[in-house]
Amino acid sequence: MFNASTHELPRALQHLLARDANTPAVAELPRRAFLKLGAASGFALGVFPLLSQAQGSAAPAALKPTQLPGAFVAIAPDGTVTVTVNRLEFGQGVQTALPMILAEELDADWSKVRSQLGTNDMAYADPMFGMHLTGGSNSIKHSFTQYRELGARARAMLVQAAATRWGVDAASLRTQNGAVLGAGGRRLGYGELAEAAMALPVPASVTLKDPKQFRLIGRPTSRLDAVAKSSGRQDFGIDVRRPDQLTAVIARPPVFGAKLKSVDDTAARAVKGVKAVLRVPLDRGAEGVAVIADGYWPAKTARDALKLEWDTAAVEKVDSARQLVQYRELAGQPGAKHFDADMAPLANAPKKIEAEFVFPYLAHAPMEPLNCTVELTEQGATLWVGSQMPGLDGMAAAGALGLKPEQVKVLVQSAGGGFGRRAIPTSDYVVEACSIAKAAQAAGLRAPVRTLWSREDDIKGGYYRPMHLHRAQVGFDAEGKVLAWEHVIVGQSILTGSPFEGMMVKNGVDMTAVEGMRTPYPLPMRLTVHHPKQNVPVLWWRSVGSTHTAFVMETLIDQIARETKQDPVAYRMKLMGAEHPRHRAALQLAVDKSGYGKKQLPAGRAWGVAVHESFESVVAYVVEASVKDGQPVLHTVTAGVHCNLVVNPRTVEAQVQGAALMGLGMCLPGAAITLKDGVVEQQNFGDYTVARLTDMPAISVHTVPSAEPPTGMGEPGLPPLAPAFANAVSRLTGKPLRELPFKLA
Repeated sequence: MFNASTHELPRALQHLLARDANTPAVAELPRRAFLKLGAASGFALGVFPLLSQAQGSAAPAALKPTQLPGAFVAIAPDGTVTVTVNRLEFGQGVQTALPMILAEELDADWSKVRSQLGTNDMAYADPMFGMHLTGGSNSIKHSFTQYRELGARARAMLVQAAATRWGVDAASLRTQNGAVLGAGGRRLGYGELAEAAMALPVPASVTLKDPKQFRLIGRPTSRLDAVAKSSGRQDFGIDVRRPDQLTAVIARPPVFGAKLKSVDDTAARAVKGVKAVLRVPLDRGAEGVAVIADGYWPAKTARDALKLEWDTAAVEKVDSARQLVQYRELAGQPGAKHFDADMAPLANAPKKIEAEFVFPYLAHAPMEPLNCTVELTEQGATLWVGSQMPGLDGMAAAGALGLKPEQVKVLVQSAGGGFGRRAIPTSDYVVEACSIAKAAQAAGLRAPVRTLWSREDDIKGGYYRPMHLHRAQVGFDAEGKVLAWEHVIVGQSILTGSPFEGMMVKNGVDMTAVEGMRTPYPLPMRLTVHHPKQNVPVLWWRSVGSTHTAFVMETLIDQIARETKQDPVAYRMKLMGAEHPRHRAALQLAVDKSGYGKKQLPAGRAWGVAVHESFESVVAYVVEASVKDGQPVLHTVTAGVHCNLVVNPRTVEAQVQGAALMGLGMCLPGAAITLKDGVVEQQNFGDYTVARLTDMPAISVHTVPSAEPPTGMGEPGLPPLAPAFANAVSRLTGKPLRELPFKLA
């Protein structure tokens, strides 16, 4: 992998490639080819669904599809172990961490471990939720025990197969590095035993290793896909190529939900390579025009040549300026109550803070725009898509295509980011792709169709993190004791109308909008919420409600510490008391590793501190920042992380680094989606800011040692970054920051 041509790459990348040169790459075989290979080679443990069906008769009735090794473990005759991952891999590292967990209990030879992504089969559902989901930082948290047991069951079956062949008691055998070992130097590789093992009953219960025996879990491990991704050889959903495949792009209305008034497609049809121009239904009752061609460029060129008139009379035209006025009016009215402490002490509090915070809409803006490839056959449909919810997307596809759910196969593809956008209850981009494929077939085009969004489509396409307004009145005394805290949140609900509404909208309050409020501080707070309806589609965004609640809580707590002349770390520790040991441990670790309070900062720099829990993990940041030419500059970030047991330290480090950079991006000028008369004003990275490599501060990540079951790490690194940065800037300027992105003037 490492050759002369790589010397043109940056030195850091050269180093990574050299380090990972001997790391096995992710298996790149499509699912169908993999099944054929398994049959041709005679046997592989885990060729699903055929072998899991074979296991079904021998499996205890209590075992679920998510517990059967046949769906997850494939062992080739040469001993190569391929682990199927039940989540979407879109940068968070599950395509390495989950195989590590399974391989640990399997006692596999890690140099022979490969991984592949799953499908919409129920075997690959989240074992806790019972639905397919990559989200909520749940992948490792929910599948840790599952993948350990899968590995242990497969290992037990391999041991029993060896015991039967040798005519000995299975208890006399042991496993090591991909082989079963017996007395007298006997040895059988897993590849030699796989066929016989598969014919055995699946054990209902297994004994898992003592964590003291772990040899993979907890060890810094290079990602299985590192070489492919860093060398440009990794395939994503956008790279799917089927025989005779066509590409579709869509002309979308300028205002959400608008319909077509007239279409002149004469010039579009004249573009070389164009196969069809079709009027199609779109998400939320809108209409659009799909251009289908033999490649992306002719399809886009033809789309640009369309002459369209839109009917926007029947849809609301949201305007950001007017919306802020409306939100301020709502904040002064009674709302749905979440917390309801006594506010009487507020009137006579010795000290008060009155604050209003404004947070804009945010686009997900993954590097890989949305895409979905659909192939229709007489038997049904196959979809290639980087989906966070392939089960839900498969059912939505079936509805759009007029098929039964079992006739739709979703082959999950690696995705170039997502941050929540690929987990959408409406399955908007999947349904659109299916509608286009169906319309294309009706027009006589019997070929797979890849529907591809442009960068502009992606930025302007909606399903944003909602705009929010917070208003707070805090009363406290000279020692910083909070006497009363009245708080109002105004923002659209992301769950109303979704399958999650029944579980997560309580008494009119979307629980994602208030997550992170008050915890870990036992504050006397009255919190009310308004969820206005707006003609802007909204969705979760990496770390969901904590994107705004952490900023509000941690900057206000810091302001109270400043106004009462208390050290911000000591003040937080005092407020938390002994009730939150994980918060205390994470914060103390960040403080100790940063040198906070001990080293002298360069002139013009200040410390900033924040700590926040989300998705059951705690991240604390201690940062150094300055203000240069009127702009805040973030220099260093020290992270203290408590996520219980760390499966792969390199994954945790990478997730915190990426989340911190994304959190920094929220602070930068231009990091906002705004609307004017219903039209989104931003359209590409030229006018919608995302943090870049040049914005990255020096960052060090430290984890609190723990043997407790792991919690999530995909999102918790994001929320505390912006408030830590803001707190440092406020110490320099003497003025609190109340808005994201930052505005110092």
